[in-house]
This record gives sequence, C-alpha cells and structure tokens, in this order.
Amino acid sequence: MSELLLSVGAQCFLAVVLDLCIGEVNRWHPLVGFGRLAKRVEAFFYPPTEELPENRFPPGVLATAAAILPLALAAWLLSLLPNLGWFIEVLILYFAIGGRSLAEHARYVSKPLAEGDLEEARTKTGWLVSRETKNLTPDQMIRATIESVLENGNDSVFGALFWFTVAGAPGVVIYRLANTLDAMWGYKNERYLYFGRAAARLDDALNWIPARLGAVTYGIQGNLNNALSCWWKQAGQYKSRNGGAVIAAGAGALGFTLGGKSVYDGVEVESPVLGCGQLPNMLDIERTVSLVSTGTWIWVATILLLQI
Repeated sequence: MSELLLSVGAQCFLAVVLDLCIGEVNRWHPLVGFGRLAKRVEAFFYPPTEELPENRFPPGVLATAAAILPLALAAWLLSLLPNLGWFIEVLILYFAIGGRSLAEHARYVSKPLAEGDLEEARTKTGWLVSRETKNLTPDQMIRATIESVLENGNDSVFGALFWFTVAGAPGVVIYRLANTLDAMWGYKNERYLYFGRAAARLDDALNWIPARLGAVTYGIQGNLNNALSCWWKQAGQYKSRNGGAVIAAGAGALGFTLGGKSVYDGVEVESPVLGCGQLPNMLDIERTVSLVSTGTWIWVATILLLQI
C-alpha cells in the first residue's frame, strides 16, 4: 500500500486534484514565463530582419533545443531532491495540466452565447482558437469551441499524463514545452515555415501515441463504433493527423459533425468533415467538456491500476 501511495499514479491523482481545485494560476504561471523566454531565444537565434536567411531550419533546431533542454534538465535535478523531489514532480505535472482552465474557457463562450451576447462570445472564442472570430455565427463559435476542447483535451491533459507516466518530470516538461513552442512557432507562413519545423515535428512525434489513446478515451465514453470509424476514415484529411484523430473520434463518439470554413489571417480555409451526425448545438459544448473531464479520471484510474 505504501508503494501505491508513493507511485506515479498517486502523483497523477494529486496533480489532477490540484488542477480541479485551484485551476490555472493567474500570475507567475511557468508556461507564461516560458513563452517570454521562448521569445528571447527566438530573437537570439532568429532575429527579425527585413530579409530572411536562406536556411531557416538549423536556427529552429538550435532554438528548440536551447529553450527546452535546460528546463528539462532542471526538472530532472529537482526531482532528485531528497524528500522534496516527489512533491516537486507533482507540482510540475499540475502546472502542465490545463483541464479546469480548458473547461472554464469553453464556458466563457457558451455563457454569452446562451445570453445572446454574440460580441462577447466572439471575443471569448478568440481566446481558444487562432482563426478569425469577428464575423463568426453562433454555429461557427460552437464548432470552434468544441474542436478546441477536443484537441486541447489531449494536448493539455492526456499527453501530459502520458509523458509524466513514461518519463517523469523531464518527460512532461519536454512534452509541454514542445507543445507551447509549436503554438508559437508552428505557423506555416514565410517566417516560421522552416524555423518552426523542428518544434512542430517534435510536438507531432511526442503526441503520436497520446493522441491515439485519447481518441480511444473519447470513443469508449460514447458511440465507440462511430468514433473509431470517423477516426480511421477522416483523421488523415485534417491538417494534423494527431488533432484529426482526437477531434474525429470525439465528434463521432458524441454523434455530431465538425469541420467547415474558417478564416486564418484573411485566408478562407475549408476544414474537412470530422465526426458524423447533426451539427452540434450549444449543449454539446458541455457534453464535450464532460468527455475530457471524465476521460481525465479514466486515465488516472488506469495509471493507478497499472501500479498495483
């Protein structure tokens, strides 16, 4: 019993409870600090100039390594501290998880939508997605919110739990920081197409297994056959196979259809159909949030059972 109480599963349980009770800290969040650090690293390895260098991939590799590896090493050293290391690992995992924050942001959209305040709903949708939101209809905001919750449920919860279980504090630090760098540098525009490729590829590789386990997690909570069918048939058509897997499986499990037109930097993009059934309604936002929150406890229970 003492070994179980000090196990990785117990650490995951405590970190999820901390996230549920406290949520995301408003000030001095490590990922916010890392974002500032990443901007300085980018400025050092890839300073903004009017004329971009011809070979932009090597600076991206160096910048990605310089931003991530020292912090992963620090996490490993802190985890070795006698008596304190175990608890520090719990805190590191807690800061890497964003389940409560994700649910809150989804409700920031659904509440003004329910009240008919479309401008506020558009503003809050912009907190979740990178697409333009100023002209979104209620249906488009619902779709954007659900897609974000399904994809970020994997990125900010399932993936973090997976890499913590596999590689401890250094593993979850590398995973979460790679995910953050991808969000900052993973744009397919002239400046970041090559520079951000290392961060994007690292994030893709680290998310490959968690995304597929996440797709199964969504599937077993709803219509599993639809979830698996949508995942296998549709994921490859999405801009990211990892994102496509979890979004298609989640939409299939809950029985609605996502996808359609979105605008990014003034360019209209047609996203493939993901899922099956009718278009989602406002109540489906809460159903999606529940899919992630229940899935989180499924992961924690599974990790604990593996320790027995």
